[in-house]
Amino acid sequence: MKKMAAISPKEIGILSSVIFLCYWNSLFCGFVFDDVSAILDNKDLHPSTPLKKLFQNDFWGTPMSEERSHKSYRPLTVLTFRLNYLFSELNAVSYHFLNVVLHAVVCIVFLKVCRLFMDTKISLLATLLFAVHPIHTEAVTGVVGRAELLSSIFLLAAFLSYTKSKGPDNSIVWTPIAVAVFLVAVATLCKEQGITVVGICCVYEVFIAQGYTFPVLWDTTLQILMGKGSIPYSMLQTLLKLIVLMFSTLLLVVVRVQVIQSQLPVFTRFDNPAAVSTTPARQLTFNYLLPVNAWLLLNPSELCCDWTMGTIPLIESILDIRNLATLLFYFLLGYLIVFSVRYSGDSSKTVLMALCLIILPFIPASNLFFPVGFVVAERVLYVPSMGFCMLVAHGWKKLSSNGLRTLSWIFLALVVFTHAIKTFNRNWDWESEYTLFTSALKVNKNNAKLWNNVGHALENEKNYERALRFFKKATEVQPDDIGAHMNVGRTYKNLNRSKEAEESYLIAKALMPQVIPGKKYAARVAPNHLNVYINLANLIRANESRLEEADQLYRQAISMRPDFKQAYISRGELLLKMNKPLEAREAYIKALELDRMNADLWYNLAIVYIELKDPSEALRNFNQALELNPRHKLALFNSALLMQESGSARLRPEAKRRLLTYVEEEPHDANGYFNLGMLAMDEKKDTEAEVWMKKAIQLHHGFRSALFNLALLYSQTSRELEALPVLDELLRFYPDHSKGLILKGDILMNQKKDIKGAKKCFEKIVEMDPNNVQGKHNLCVVYFEERDLIKAEKCLVETLALAPHEEYIQRHLSIVRGKIMALNTAGQSVPPKEGALTLPEQEKKQVEEKGKKKTPIKKLEDESNVPKANPPSRSKIGHVKSKPQQEKNIDREGQKKSTKEIKDIENKRVAALKRLEEIERILSGE
Repeated sequence: MKKMAAISPKEIGILSSVIFLCYWNSLFCGFVFDDVSAILDNKDLHPSTPLKKLFQNDFWGTPMSEERSHKSYRPLTVLTFRLNYLFSELNAVSYHFLNVVLHAVVCIVFLKVCRLFMDTKISLLATLLFAVHPIHTEAVTGVVGRAELLSSIFLLAAFLSYTKSKGPDNSIVWTPIAVAVFLVAVATLCKEQGITVVGICCVYEVFIAQGYTFPVLWDTTLQILMGKGSIPYSMLQTLLKLIVLMFSTLLLVVVRVQVIQSQLPVFTRFDNPAAVSTTPARQLTFNYLLPVNAWLLLNPSELCCDWTMGTIPLIESILDIRNLATLLFYFLLGYLIVFSVRYSGDSSKTVLMALCLIILPFIPASNLFFPVGFVVAERVLYVPSMGFCMLVAHGWKKLSSNGLRTLSWIFLALVVFTHAIKTFNRNWDWESEYTLFTSALKVNKNNAKLWNNVGHALENEKNYERALRFFKKATEVQPDDIGAHMNVGRTYKNLNRSKEAEESYLIAKALMPQVIPGKKYAARVAPNHLNVYINLANLIRANESRLEEADQLYRQAISMRPDFKQAYISRGELLLKMNKPLEAREAYIKALELDRMNADLWYNLAIVYIELKDPSEALRNFNQALELNPRHKLALFNSALLMQESGSARLRPEAKRRLLTYVEEEPHDANGYFNLGMLAMDEKKDTEAEVWMKKAIQLHHGFRSALFNLALLYSQTSRELEALPVLDELLRFYPDHSKGLILKGDILMNQKKDIKGAKKCFEKIVEMDPNNVQGKHNLCVVYFEERDLIKAEKCLVETLALAPHEEYIQRHLSIVRGKIMALNTAGQSVPPKEGALTLPEQEKKQVEEKGKKKTPIKKLEDESNVPKANPPSRSKIGHVKSKPQQEKNIDREGQKKSTKEIKDIENKRVAALKRLEEIERILSGE
């Protein structure tokens, strides 16, 4: 082993510059492919999630205890994502920038490793080849590739530490070994392959540090077995170090098995077809994948982000010509292994360490010992490519020293340049999901998953027609792909083609594995495939006559997987719709047993308690949701409404705080400002209420409830004339707004003395609804004002028939009849004609003069004496609705809950809409 030379700042500068030139354009890429699950959908990144959850959940934020967990335990990698989120939330630039920096760090540490086995120039060459290799774009430009980057840093650091464990006179230095074991544990917490560095250290110890060759070891072993010699002291020391390494490895493995609770993740034949194939197809295919991966390192011209499903057809016969590639690969590998362990020169040592870096870190992803969830994955070649680059650099050295110096330099420059260009161009493929998956389809058209993913990208852009074509193509490529048929069904649903959607869901459902008695169903089906039952049920429950059928589908999904949380959630939604709140409560409680940290579940349970008329329990559950997610928008909004509706002055400050937080989250939602205005009206803060109402109207022109309540506020604060233009705007948008007409008529009659204008308002109300007691009564008052007492009496009699128990109508009828009697007693006739009372001029003047002293009609000021036009009152009663995790119902115009379901839960505030649109009904006293 060579003495490691220090790395100069010049070398660091060269590597950093080359890496920046190759990867600067990756900063313009977004979150694509697996980044969506690991970053955008992963709640473990949010500061509100306790840090301990990072060590309880997998890489994707799913609890390790759940069967649907991928069992990828990488808490330290997720921690770096969380630091990115703390710094820039979901701004992708910071995530990509940190990946590029980490790649530079890996290159520098790799250069230090190369210096142990190669000279300065060759080690720098190997590192340059590694820095620009196109196979790394998935690990560097794909944000989830950070697991490889971090694991590689600590893997190499652990190896470097272990190389210092040999002291003078072949003594053992334990501190570097302890540091190495610690770094191995850290590397493993970044990605599972980190543990393979222990094997690299063992090979290094035996063949490099101690200088043994295989022939020497063989002879020594034979001598010991034959009793002709004892174990050398140096070999005993080596064995001791190896035992320590193996024991620490065993301990890490035991801990890892405990973390995954002795369960392997569930993969299907769609993820890895060979894994479920029979002999010999399984063995032949898995062995063929080794030369496929080697070819990607040697010729990275056609790269693909996804190699699952039908990308590489199964090798089902030993006569398949591809088996020749497998044989050739094993021949070359065997030759290099024999060369490296048989001879003791520097060249054999370099080759041996290069082979260790290629083989050992790749073993967990090789499928040879246990199945993984992919066929080929370019990012798992990140560490193996280090050994490959060492072999290439070492071969270049041999070539250049054999009289081919000029040719070797030309070849080297060409390789580095073309690799750098390929890497730079490949980065652009990761700009968006559409560019990534369309680039993959250029390489491989036999992978249904790629057709599906292009469809998903188009679906996210609301381009459903084009998305449908790609989803249909996926079903053609892989007719038994359940997910593809589900995608077709969902897209038909988005296109409002329910019949075709149901047909596609039924095809997907028919492809589901049948239940086999005594065999665990969950082990044979991907958890997301069970969503076909959810999607089909969500579709057919739009038909009120098929609610029971939908419920049966939810129950079927639950029977297949009792831990299927989403089935309980969706069933709870349906049971609420079926007016079965008690059963809905049980469904949500069961879901909470599976996931008590889900704020949406606590929110939905709160909705159930509202349906059960238990506001205190509803508020408790809203509070629980807010403890888990303090900025849960719907919980903030609806809990504030619940506090407001309670009428408790003690709760108003907290209700206001929650509404203020809500408008911070949704600054363009007029509903939040409107309810702040209503709350201010409750607290008699009229100026503040006016500000909030105007803000709501500014954001939502024609906001019915805000316009009406602002007008009402003006009316109640003796600013009736300011209310008129607000009411005019309200009636321009909603000409049939009965309460607006009542309020406008009241102001016109009492403030503007415009009896005709008031009469038009009240007549329109009665025309729209002849049974509107308030409007009809006020029209009676208009007749009284016009002194048409006969018509006023008749009108009040009709009104009393509509509301026989209303004391004020009886009293006003008595007043009118008393007036008629007084006129009759005075010998005056009561004119039947509509319009003004017909009196002789002298008598009319007398009445007017008397009116100066004693007002015969008190213009609504004294209800105890005269008929009064009743002004409308405001109400603040509202309703909230259940919010499912994936889809929810829209309720508009005060109707009952609609069956229309949509996916984007945050873009719709159903509860607010229901409350605002129902104000008409509430104001009418229904």
